[in-house]
Amino acid sequence: MRLVFMTDFTEQFPYRLLRGIIKYGQETGDHWVVCKMPPSYKRENSLRKVVNFCADWRADVMIGQFDPGDNLDLFRRKGIVVMAQDFITPFKGVPNITADYHRMGQMAAEQFMASGFREFAFFGNNGMCWSDGRRDGFRDTLEAAGLGDHLHIYDRQRVSNLWFYQQNRLQEWLQSLPRPVGIMACDDNQASILLEACRTLGIRVPFDAAIIGVDNDEILCTMSEPSLSSINVDLERGGYETAALAAQMVKYGLFEGPDIVLQPLSIITRTSSSVIATKDPAIHQALQFINDHVDHKILVTDVLEHVPMSRRLLEQRFLKATGTTIYQYICNVRINRFAQLLLSSKDSIADIAARMDEADPKSIARRFQAIKGCTPSAYRKQNLRKLGG
Repeated sequence: MRLVFMTDFTEQFPYRLLRGIIKYGQETGDHWVVCKMPPSYKRENSLRKVVNFCADWRADVMIGQFDPGDNLDLFRRKGIVVMAQDFITPFKGVPNITADYHRMGQMAAEQFMASGFREFAFFGNNGMCWSDGRRDGFRDTLEAAGLGDHLHIYDRQRVSNLWFYQQNRLQEWLQSLPRPVGIMACDDNQASILLEACRTLGIRVPFDAAIIGVDNDEILCTMSEPSLSSINVDLERGGYETAALAAQMVKYGLFEGPDIVLQPLSIITRTSSSVIATKDPAIHQALQFINDHVDHKILVTDVLEHVPMSRRLLEQRFLKATGTTIYQYICNVRINRFAQLLLSSKDSIADIAARMDEADPKSIARRFQAIKGCTPSAYRKQNLRKLGG
């Protein structure tokens, strides 16, 4: 099978999709040859030249980011199956590689509300189906909870320059937001822009502004400072289903088919959103200390040394603000960190335990099972399977 893939290869999205396509080929014995085409080729030439290239290269399938006015029937006339990656708007008559964008927005809103936030914001791109869908899901969920009047939206980003943003306008918007605020960015690229703008303005992340992106681009997320929380999408499974559909369409000479709908799996919580929203300065101080020292064994007495307050009073105020005790909050944060390391590294459970200042791997494994409902080994196996690993 010969595939031309026209998309932005500076992002992890197409590579994770390709991993699913490759996996399908390996399991079925089909050999896939891929030509990576940058979108600039179409912009600098024309769609017709793209079609002619595909025909000359003897492509069976074309997957690409297309503009609303593009005539995709040109591929059909050459006998080439075409599938549209969601970019600006879905296409009729061809399969779209799309996603449950509304659910993604809902997940981010629910996460922020569960963390105690009562002020919210969305940073995205107006007029792009994937950003608009996430914005709508975010807004609809907040409105259903009676919090629609507490949502602040910034979506002035131009479609033609996704990497570019007007720094002064964004900074003015960020400074105008009430604090603390939970901000959903339409994707990880925009979330990284937010993190940089917050750092420039002295806005503390996650205490003044907590941020969640989308796509779980591990390079962006882990290199960001602080590390970026993101909604993980089942891209590898989507790539597998894309390949299966494309193979059937080529085999039977079909040019129409169902959309491939990518599903959000979970929110990978990193530092940018690992906080409970509260205006109590003492609780802020306690939360910041716990999150700053998540890789070390922390006792309640360690927290008390950094917060000038009696244990009884701090425990009372902490429980009121977070809904949990200081001890249980520490356990939850450290187990979430342990879970993150299980998926982001190949280290043994014993090595991860040692890295987190745990002398007894069996002890943290028991606590992990009590909170997550399964052993660390089972958690790693289940989630890596979902990620295509």
